[in-house]
Amino acid sequence: MDTKKTKNTPQGGRKRGIYLLPNILTTFGLFAGFFAIILATKGQYAEAAIAIFVAMLWDGLDGRVARLTNTQSAFGEQYDSMADMVSFGVAPALLVYFYLFEGLGKIGWIGAFIYVAAGALRLARFNTQIGVEDKRYFQGLPSPAAAALVAGMVWTKEMIGPSAYDEQYLAIGAWIILVSAGILMVSNIRYYSFKEINFKGRSSFKLLLLATLILIVVSLWPSAILFIFFFVYAVSGLILTTVEVRRKRSLKKQAKKPLK
Repeated sequence: MDTKKTKNTPQGGRKRGIYLLPNILTTFGLFAGFFAIILATKGQYAEAAIAIFVAMLWDGLDGRVARLTNTQSAFGEQYDSMADMVSFGVAPALLVYFYLFEGLGKIGWIGAFIYVAAGALRLARFNTQIGVEDKRYFQGLPSPAAAALVAGMVWTKEMIGPSAYDEQYLAIGAWIILVSAGILMVSNIRYYSFKEINFKGRSSFKLLLLATLILIVVSLWPSAILFIFFFVYAVSGLILTTVEVRRKRSLKKQAKKPLK
């Protein structure tokens, strides 16, 4: 009987590896987030915002590819979170800081740090809830959506160009949006996840026409439309949660009423 153990493997087991395809896509997303930071430091703010949206595309692909190819892994989940921290936590905060906040002094970098810290807490909480959360909803604003809100704001401002309004007021407005996005990420507000939408099954031809129309409209003025979309999505969670809370209170009141 051969009792030799396989080299570099515990107890003669197989070598542990990682699934290549989904992790390559995650690396692409990480690169896009890192590149966004580089562009922001060079003053190429619109390009940096676009790079964050590109990171979103890769982030959406890696998870879907992993599920379709049955290559999910604990390593992939953790690596994805690390990449998200760079692309959707650090990159948006530094983008806004370099773009508008440097003139605000301490308030500027404190606002940026609040967003980064909230992003880290959001991702840490998400990791602890994998497998037990309600897949229909996210608890708190997803970090990619928060990053898209911030990046869309910067991209839209760059497309509009110089404004008649005082830049300091614009910086204060951007600070409020950035910090609010951070607070929403760590809140208990529920957001629809869109995970129940089935792209594999058959659907009406009208939906294809609608999707085409949406793409055309987005292509006309992508910065403003994307910013508006993610702003509405951020507000939708507040509305959804408010309606749910009122419904539960109404049910409790009805349950407490004495039967006649």
